[in-house]
Amino acid sequence: MMLVDGMALLFRAYYATAQTGYIRRTKDGIPTNAIYGFVRYLWDAVSQYEPTHIACCWDLGTQTFRREEFADYKGNRTAAPDDLIPQFDLILDVTDSMGIPNLSAPGYEADDCIGTLARELEQGMEVMILTGDHDMLQLVDHRTSVIIMKKGYGNYKVYTPESLMEEKELTPAQIIDMKALTGDASDNYPGVKGIGEKTAVKLVKEYGSVEGILDNLEQLTPSVRKKIEADLDMLHLSRRLATIHREVPVVCTLDECLLLLEDNKIIDKFEELEIKSLCSMLGVGVF
Repeated sequence: MMLVDGMALLFRAYYATAQTGYIRRTKDGIPTNAIYGFVRYLWDAVSQYEPTHIACCWDLGTQTFRREEFADYKGNRTAAPDDLIPQFDLILDVTDSMGIPNLSAPGYEADDCIGTLARELEQGMEVMILTGDHDMLQLVDHRTSVIIMKKGYGNYKVYTPESLMEEKELTPAQIIDMKALTGDASDNYPGVKGIGEKTAVKLVKEYGSVEGILDNLEQLTPSVRKKIEADLDMLHLSRRLATIHREVPVVCTLDECLLLLEDNKIIDKFEELEIKSLCSMLGVGVF
């Protein structure tokens, strides 16, 4: 099973071309650059990793349980570019035409949906998570790998428990503890003021977890201890914000996720959006 972080692919696809100043459009002026790039990114990964099943998870908006708990959560995000906004709905039509379920849950993020589905599905099959978001590394285990998209097509880093430990020297659960200490600038929560990644990794490696650190405060340097004690509430809050929720009311059946392309549906949708050149990449139709 490949679980796809839809927004991560869509935003990456949009900015990969928008930064050059070129926005692909239909004859009627509808922007399609993000859609075109999304399909290319997705199908490159499908071709490389050959999943038998696939589902795409999406964010529904900013009103999530994290925003309710911390009003400034992701408060630093700018509004989506005007050319990207109409592509949010169109991409759902495109993935639907490819027979790929679009999954989401009110009040939760795509990460939470992916985490929930991975936990359920890995009982019976291998799970691959396709994303550009390093937060997902907390979901790695022996039945779930996280495929991080790097710059350009076909460039990935696959994380397993072994490769995560080799590169980060942390377990998946310790990714959460590290972010509790450092916060996350992109998600706009601060962690413990004055503690950076190097110090956080050292503390987590030495004491195992946030609980282990707090149980051994007297062993820390006076400077680090003072910082943690001054920001205890934010430490715990940041940990909750960093933790992917894995009991989300999102459901899909394996039959729904079976990757089985129907030529006519894809051709009709791709012709409508004037991206039919992608059909040959999918092995659909004859052009």
